[in-house]
Amino acid sequence: MRRISIFGATGSIGQSTIDLIARDPETYHVVALSGGRNVAQLAEDARKLNAEIAVTAEVARLSELRERLAGSGVEAAAGEAALIEAARRPADWVMSAIVGAAGLPPGLAALEQGATLALANKESMVCAGPLVMQTARAHGGAVLPVDSEHSAVFQALIGEDIAAVERVIITASGGAFRDWPLEKLAGATPEEAATHPNWDMGQRITIDSASMFNKALEVIETKEFFDIDPALIEVLVHPESMIHALVGFRDGALMAHVGPPDMRHAIGFALHYPERKTLPVARLDLVKLGQFTFRNACETRWPALRLAREVMAAGGLAGAVFNAAKERALDAFIARRIGFLRMAEVVEETLNRVSAQSGLITAGITLDNVRAADHFARVTADEIITQD
Repeated sequence: MRRISIFGATGSIGQSTIDLIARDPETYHVVALSGGRNVAQLAEDARKLNAEIAVTAEVARLSELRERLAGSGVEAAAGEAALIEAARRPADWVMSAIVGAAGLPPGLAALEQGATLALANKESMVCAGPLVMQTARAHGGAVLPVDSEHSAVFQALIGEDIAAVERVIITASGGAFRDWPLEKLAGATPEEAATHPNWDMGQRITIDSASMFNKALEVIETKEFFDIDPALIEVLVHPESMIHALVGFRDGALMAHVGPPDMRHAIGFALHYPERKTLPVARLDLVKLGQFTFRNACETRWPALRLAREVMAAGGLAGAVFNAAKERALDAFIARRIGFLRMAEVVEETLNRVSAQSGLITAGITLDNVRAADHFARVTADEIITQD
């Protein structure tokens, strides 16, 4: 049996992963599941899958988790230390689907055990891409992309020479506001931003889609994961969300990955790689779809994309600063402390202030340095937000 762990089990990616493994329970032994506030779902899944351990990030909810798991034989734990301990338990395949920079330490811990890390936590690559890949190489682990765009690029590159690539196009749905006039965006509310036209995702990721910060993170992740020149990375708005990415080669060929907007495809590909197995996803009726449309991703409308390019040019720990500032700006927008357009301004000002501090951005990419940059950026972003 394959030993697997799922970190971020109660989110949309985690639930889709559980859906797939629950269809073939004789194949998998579940080592660890983790979640946040939703301990009811975490306990239900841990019981159903007979996991060894269930970990909640919320220490205050440990007693509730223990009560829900009473008599099941599933161990209950809480907090970051418990999460990392769970990630260090031997596993063949680990889903990293925790949202935010919190996903980096358990992902590194899993790689240190030689596991295959199915990476849905894009922040790990944004904050510490070189460290993630170096850790995998050093311990015989592997990293497989689970974001639909990066899975698409990965699949298009199988059997290809990366040196022959002349462009990588990742697509964006455009989010809730893709058809809004620019002048209306200043008054957008968190509720409006959290309504996605194509995907069923959590509140934070959906708002990041509307602001294009999610795509900005993915641009940086593309550069880090595939080690390609940022100048080769393009973004197009594709409202149908059926073409997830395209790879262009120097002979003029353009390979597109086409599939329904169902994350179980990318998850299933990583779960079964290098094989392709039958997955419970819709088969496209191209005649019914009729056509695919594309638009330019305007960096005036979505300044997060411009900031991503500046972060890639800066290198070092700029990605960690970018992500931390984005998370704090998003918190402030959800709390109605700042407006929708102000999020990008807060991130840009944070980057400028932190860059002015000698040595912070250029420090080596270690876990301690990433944590230090993350903390300093959060404090700086909070100061900027408080001044509003």
